[in-house]
Amino acid sequence: MGDRLKKVTVNLPEGTLSRAMAATGRGITPTIVEALEELDKRANRSALRGLRGKVHFELDLGRTRR
Repeated sequence: MGDRLKKVTVNLPEGTLSRAMAATGRGITPTIVEALEELDKRANRSALRGLRGKVHFELDLGRTRR
């Protein structure tokens, strides 16, 4: 988390926030940061899936394992 911090005020559904905090076992800020990071990862995976079939990739496993 080397990015600059930005203070925000948000209105969140109490039940959703409580369940998310229970799932992470952390407080409000770390839970929201983790959720935002997961959204970022999801977007990156989606972008990679969009490249499927467009990038030629060859891998020689035998040579790689040496």
